[in-house]
Amino acid sequence: MIHARAGSQAGERMTVVSFHDLPLADRDRRWSVDAAERRVRRWAGAKERPNARYRRAFVWYDGDARDNFSSYKLPIADVVDGQLAAVPRAVFNAAAVVQGARGGVELPERELQRVKAHLARYYRKLGEKPPWAR
Repeated sequence: MIHARAGSQAGERMTVVSFHDLPLADRDRRWSVDAAERRVRRWAGAKERPNARYRRAFVWYDGDARDNFSSYKLPIADVVDGQLAAVPRAVFNAAAVVQGARGGVELPERELQRVKAHLARYYRKLGEKPPWAR
């Protein structure tokens, strides 16, 4: 289950990653979150803690704990031929989690809507509608 704080208190920063319009990997590319995360760390040079390059592979992170790898949620990218690319199966997986799969994700409504908008942009690139728009 992906855990995020359900509310926002003073000082809490829940953050949706800016849309980077990553190129799409092949639609049939396999998705292994653990293997992708290792490759992204290496590609980003994020040895000790996450950095801005590492962040691009995710949709959401806890802004109050941005230096913790475990704060980054909803991974959508992998390193393909030396560059970061959105993996369709990862995008579909993130959308399923947003819809409640694997225990879902708890985010404030304003964050959830921004997460969905981020994912919807990749669905459009794939020529599809996200599950919440069908």
